[in-house]
Amino acid sequence: MTMLLMFHEDKAQTLVEQYTLTEEQLRYTNSPKDSIELAKQDNSRHAILALVSNKLVTSFVLHEKEGVKPYSSNEQALLIRSFSTDYYEQGKGYAKRALQLLPDFVRKHFPHINELVLGVNVPNIAAQKLYKRCGFVDEGRQAKGIREELKVMSYYMKETQN
Repeated sequence: MTMLLMFHEDKAQTLVEQYTLTEEQLRYTNSPKDSIELAKQDNSRHAILALVSNKLVTSFVLHEKEGVKPYSSNEQALLIRSFSTDYYEQGKGYAKRALQLLPDFVRKHFPHINELVLGVNVPNIAAQKLYKRCGFVDEGRQAKGIREELKVMSYYMKETQN
């Protein structure tokens, strides 16, 4: 499977409009449409699209600076938020692949970053397992989410071997 991670561009808006999330998914995340609107108003938020065969399959936001503070005191951390996979594309490994590609994407576009951090809703066990399989660690930290407690997980960037 060839997946491309890219920053949101207006020309991809049609793909964003076709992206489907269920009410259950929206309990845990923002829609890409809402995330993109927030990113347009805040230059520390970067909407990221994961495309397979020119179809938007996974979406998330990378949030710098103030966005990270509730989750980490590391000034070189980047927060992953609003992570989702299109309802009709779930179970195909797209979320895992996006997370596997993310460290190299971050090294390229945010070379000063040494940690990726995220908050996952405590009841969302499936997402916690996915993040663990992709190298995120749970160090016992929690943060207050909009609806419920979040488990904070971190991925520590390793230096690339040249």
